[in-house]
Parts: sequence; C-alpha cells; structure tokens
Amino acid sequence: MSIQNNIKAIIAEIPKNVKLVAVSKTKPNEDILSAYEVGQRIFGENKVQDLVKKYEELPKDIQWHFIGHLQRNKVKFIAPFVSL
Repeated sequence: MSIQNNIKAIIAEIPKNVKLVAVSKTKPNEDILSAYEVGQRIFGENKVQDLVKKYEELPKDIQWHFIGHLQRNKVKFIAPFVSL
C-alpha cells in the first residue's frame, strides 16, 4: 500500500477531532511530500538537525512536532517554528 493510500485510509477511520501526526524520521522529503499531497500537514521528527533541514526544504504550512528528548542547547534551533 502506498503512503498516500495509507494516509487516506487512516484519516477515514479516525474521528474528525483527532489529528494525525505522521512521524517522518529517517524518511526522505519525497515521502513527506507524498503524504502532504493528500492533505497531511502535521509531521513529527526526533532529531533537531533533521527537523531544521526538513523545515527549510519543505512547504511552510507544515506543522512540525519534536518527538523525544531535547537537549537544552538545541532548543534555540527549533523554537521559532516547532509546534510541540
């Protein structure tokens, strides 16, 4: 099953008040854009350097979430744009 079909199937099953956070760690931008094309706008990433790079390269209406432990010295890199 393709990424787009998976996203569509999941969205069809979950209640409207539930938001799907697609975890994008280790996935290339092409995969993220595939999910984006079917309406996915919330993504989670677990590495600061990958999150910053993806934020810079992908559409700006994506809502980014940081997943996992965050070192204090790295907060400044993601604070301006991360949602959670």
